[in-house]
Parts: sequence; structure tokens; C-alpha cells
Amino acid sequence: MQALSLRLMRLPNIWSAGARFCSGNVSQGTANTLSSTENTPIPDKLYSRIELEMKGIDPEVMKSYAYFAKTAAEHLDIEVGKHWALRKATKDRLTLLKSVHIYKKHRVQYEIRNYYRFMHFHKLTGSTADTFLEYIERNLPEGIALKVTKVELQELPEHLDPAKLSNVPV
Repeated sequence: MQALSLRLMRLPNIWSAGARFCSGNVSQGTANTLSSTENTPIPDKLYSRIELEMKGIDPEVMKSYAYFAKTAAEHLDIEVGKHWALRKATKDRLTLLKSVHIYKKHRVQYEIRNYYRFMHFHKLTGSTADTFLEYIERNLPEGIALKVTKVELQELPEHLDPAKLSNVPV
């Protein structure tokens, strides 16, 4: 059995505001899948942590959705880590002239407030993570964007394996 290391690999972030999670073949990452060239099972991916970052304009909707995601994770026996929200909203202000051509002193100011909420889930397999993410993204309410970051456990490469390095003559 080869040693596993806790090597952090950041996978691409997914921002989906109303977009649906699109996964290929569901059985693609499961341990029961057999390779076409061999009769050995393909191992399932292991994630040490999955981080959800929610961004929206209504903090109460985000709070309700966070409770929904936490409850769904508990039903799937997923270990729920920290979850928190920023105390203040981030404000983006835009100042424009009321008139396009003249009257420079007459201006209008617009403000957009964005609220953030973060959640961590620990110790997931690839198939469980795919099922969980698809379920919570299908039930994503309007006005909320979801960013998912996965931290994957990978095998230690052969050129860094300490057991094999000790046998190499210098």
C-alpha cells in the first residue's frame, strides 16, 4: 500500500449564479468502476476539505440556504466543519452624472451590498462530493453565487517517497 500525503491541490473554482452543476457519468469516479484495459478498480478520489463560499445580496436567504446545506450534509454523514459569515457587507459605490453632457455638479450615487458566508466540509470521497454538490447546486436560490474549492488528497510521487529514496545509492 502506497503512502498518502496531505498534498494540497487547489482545483479550479466554480462560480455559479443559478447555473447547474454538470457532472459527466455518475459512476465515473466510484471505486466499483473497472478500467477498460484492466480488471482492476479505479480508486475513488479523496478530498480532505471542500470549501463553499456563498455570495449574495440578501443575508437571510443565505442563512437559510446554509442551514439547508448543513442539514443535507448531515443526512449524507458528511463531517461539517466551520461555517461563518462576514459581519459587514462589502459595498461597491458607483457615482454617475445625472445628465450626460452638462451639469457636472448634479450626480447620482448607486450602492451594491454583497454579503458573504463560508462553509467547510471534511473527509469526503469523490462520489459523495459529486452527489452532495449536485444536490445543493440544484437547490441554489436566486441571487446567490456559489464558489466551490476542493482540497484533494493525492499519492506521494515516486521521486519524493522516503521509502524509495532510502534504497537509492548515492
